[in-house]
Amino acid sequence: MDQLPKCDANYVPLTPVNFLKRAAKVYGNRLSVVYERTHFTWQQTYERCLRLADSLRSFNIAKNDVVSVLAPNIPALYEMHFAVPMAGGVINAINTRLNPNHVATILRHSEAKVFFVDYQFVQLARQALQIMMTSESISSTLVLPSVVLIDDIESPTGAVFGEWEYEQLVRKGNPGYVPYEVHDEWDPIALNYTSGTTSEPKGVVYSHRGVFLGSLGIIIGWEIQNEPVYLWSLPMFHCNGWTLAWGIAARGGTNVCLRNTTAKDMYRNIAQHKVTHMCCAPIVFNILLEAKPEERREISSPVHVLVGGAPPPAPLLEKMKPLGFHVTHSYGLTEVGPALVCEWQAKWNDLPSEDQSKIMARQGINTVALAHMDVKDLSTMISVPWDGKTMGEIVLRGSTVMKGYFKDPKATAKAFKNGWFATGDIGVIHPDGYLEIKDRSKDVIISGGENISSVELESVLYSHPRVLEAAVVAMPHPVWGESPCAFLAIKKNSEGKADDVKEADIIAYCRKKLPHYMVPKKVEFMSELPKTSTGKVQKFQLRDFTRNLVVSENFPSKKNAKTEAQGHHAQPIRVPSSRL
Repeated sequence: MDQLPKCDANYVPLTPVNFLKRAAKVYGNRLSVVYERTHFTWQQTYERCLRLADSLRSFNIAKNDVVSVLAPNIPALYEMHFAVPMAGGVINAINTRLNPNHVATILRHSEAKVFFVDYQFVQLARQALQIMMTSESISSTLVLPSVVLIDDIESPTGAVFGEWEYEQLVRKGNPGYVPYEVHDEWDPIALNYTSGTTSEPKGVVYSHRGVFLGSLGIIIGWEIQNEPVYLWSLPMFHCNGWTLAWGIAARGGTNVCLRNTTAKDMYRNIAQHKVTHMCCAPIVFNILLEAKPEERREISSPVHVLVGGAPPPAPLLEKMKPLGFHVTHSYGLTEVGPALVCEWQAKWNDLPSEDQSKIMARQGINTVALAHMDVKDLSTMISVPWDGKTMGEIVLRGSTVMKGYFKDPKATAKAFKNGWFATGDIGVIHPDGYLEIKDRSKDVIISGGENISSVELESVLYSHPRVLEAAVVAMPHPVWGESPCAFLAIKKNSEGKADDVKEADIIAYCRKKLPHYMVPKKVEFMSELPKTSTGKVQKFQLRDFTRNLVVSENFPSKKNAKTEAQGHHAQPIRVPSSRL
């Protein structure tokens, strides 16, 4: 059997670009893209991508050349996910929430050859290019990218920026263009940058093979059926929309593009187009839940929501059910894309609703595309027992893991130490094999020898009816070394006020639901929690803030000290020392 060779008949490199060609053949007259009054079919989208790919070749795009794009979830950004690799290039979708310095850093590091800019972000792009031209640290060999403006296809503004406009390139391209042929499925298809809130962003390289398998993994894990109507509430610059920028084509679905993620626009598009699927971070739940009555629309059929980016508290999931949203929890990172899905099991249907929400809050099991998932003590590489209590670091292994960090072999080697990708997330595995994140390794609070999960405490805080946003970090404690400090954003009451909820109310609420050692020793109220450009809470800022805080309660009395100590001297849950 080993003598049977690969040949053109039995071996074709895997690439998600083929999803589009197949969609044009099989679903040619079906709607592919909807953006307000602009509608395209799959045949039209395929032709537009061929034309754009042909025009990109006129910029001398060659294999592995990077094409960057700064745009919201509009048809152009969706098309570029196919057109760029069809020209042999690598797509780099830039986070539109970054500042000019970050954008300049990405353009310089990626050596982008062409830079597409939506009209809404011209000022940001102009400032970034100016920084590139004036920076003293740049190399004398730096070549600025060619700039292409993306005007609004629905309502053109007539803005002028760069050498070309997007639709001009589409029109001038050849619809008979023969796409670049992928000869090695290990070739790069996308370059995505990590948030870089505490350090320089790292460039994560995806392969054609990894994206192909990752797309199918999420389709199977989320059970996406034929002809889904998908709302782009998740930015495509987030891991290429968790690989669904390619994956929706594999199911012949309709992509409902969304420039702004407002409650009004989301509800309107869901009702108008009968949306069946959408993805988002938990922060979008708050946008939907806090919508004004005039912004809401009746949801006639269930909308399947894949949530990730941060652990969603079970109480938040519970609140989404009555609105018509059926939530599935996913877990991934920029370096892996969507890796785990909390696949629902029929035996859980008879559980009380609150228990179902607790299960939904788990990160779940590895998709069929990811070979292995585990939780280990990194100092010994021994797996933790499946008891739902013993914590360790989440490690992953499989074909959907990134090729590595662009131009950073040292960071790549560190990430792949011991044959696994170490995520930096702390978790447990329940007896049924489902994984649950307990914290980022740097966010675990060590109080009197006990490891307190900030995620677990945040989930309790979210169950309070007036809590809109919650984050918990460690603060110094004179007795226990560290103790939890909670930062909250409060929902306004019927009078439009939020200052009626006091620190004592929150502490008393937590004491009813938690061991005393886990109760926050300080509660700070904010109008809004500080967030990264990807919508995650900036806990490092909150930790800096706590350095000057003092615990709210006085040094405990003998009675209280005994109660606290009993909690602290319970059997501790150990976390790998290599990460803490």
